[in-house]
Amino acid sequence: MPEFLEKALSKEASKKGFTGKRADRYVYGAMNNQGVMHGNKITSKGRAMERKHMRDSAKSSTKR
Repeated sequence: MPEFLEKALSKEASKKGFTGKRADRYVYGAMNNQGVMHGNKITSKGRAMERKHMRDSAKSSTKR
């Protein structure tokens, strides 16, 4: 699963005051709605998103 997206959504959930199950449902519900996950399985869109993020973050770290 896209780790960066999960972390970002978790942060967003905590800002909204969600904890426990409510926060988990917020995070995974958002990923399911975006098509990054289907239930608890990662989709090809999610894998592509993760690869793109890794590639972009590697580029930005080498530019410094």
